[in-house]
Amino acid sequence: MQAHHAYAGWLLMLFFVSLALAFRGNEILKGYSYTIMIFAAVSLSMYYPQYFIQIGSFKFSTLIVPLLQLIMFGMGAALSWKDFEGVLHMPKGVLLGIVCQYSIMPFVGWGLTKLFSFPAEVAAGIILVGSCPSGLASNVMSYLARANLALSVTLTAIATLMAPIMTPFYMNLLAGQYVEVDFWAMVWDITKIIIIPVGAGLIFNHFLHGRFKALDKVMPLVSMISIALIIVVITSAGRDGLLTVGPLLILATFIHNTSGYVLGYWSGRLFRMAEKDCRTIAIEVGLQNGGLASGLALAMGKLATVGLAPAVFGPTMNITGSSLALWWRSRPPADEPSKTTVAPQAL
Repeated sequence: MQAHHAYAGWLLMLFFVSLALAFRGNEILKGYSYTIMIFAAVSLSMYYPQYFIQIGSFKFSTLIVPLLQLIMFGMGAALSWKDFEGVLHMPKGVLLGIVCQYSIMPFVGWGLTKLFSFPAEVAAGIILVGSCPSGLASNVMSYLARANLALSVTLTAIATLMAPIMTPFYMNLLAGQYVEVDFWAMVWDITKIIIIPVGAGLIFNHFLHGRFKALDKVMPLVSMISIALIIVVITSAGRDGLLTVGPLLILATFIHNTSGYVLGYWSGRLFRMAEKDCRTIAIEVGLQNGGLASGLALAMGKLATVGLAPAVFGPTMNITGSSLALWWRSRPPADEPSKTTVAPQAL
């Protein structure tokens, strides 16, 4: 039995890789192939965590922040100053989207920590995910869902720039009962993980736009590989904790994620937003920047506990987000045709 167990992780990984490759050949299912590849990587980290924690004196966790900075630089390089003009062109949608982003998810996360009896640091991780801005995946999902992609890009950019204040604020307010939160240290951590790389990317795009076309092609792949590696490292570090609270944490994460979609969408409907704008707000609220949450968990020195919720949230939101986007894609909104020329970003 022990010998069979030793090979089980590799067999499970090969199964997921084969499934992902099969999905790539199907027009409907290919949107799930990346998430299936994540499952393949997570399978290895759950069975053989020792390979992804440390080699000699080198700890894989030291890669998390540089990888996040690389992803954020890619995000900045894909943006332009015109993306921020959406505040002027779509003030109602931007205001509602930002309010929903920084109210629904933090408080739903806090409510879930009261509903489920998680260890204190795991509960703090749920609130941390809810307190982070939306990530790059929201732009892709908005594009697939026939939503307002221009609004999606604007909301992602503005929510990201607000993160150094809003995320520490909510962590201090809602998670302070579970873990010690150093407000200003978290402000600096978010600044160096997000603001500086995104700013550098914006400057790069402004002065060197179109001169490095190879970079535009390779950055989405780099981002996807980086996100996968981050999830694997966190899963390996928190493997024992996941075996204990895994099923309940997956359930709580699913509720958290889908609540963002539902409450975001109906907030838009309540304020009489166009259907495609309602879809955008739903996706922006439901999809969080789990990578940032992971980086902050590492900065707090609690990657194996606070970092568990971000590790689970990433694959969960990709599955639910892809499903919702593809379902909406087959149902064009009544307010079409209204096309946008903004290109979707990578997951």
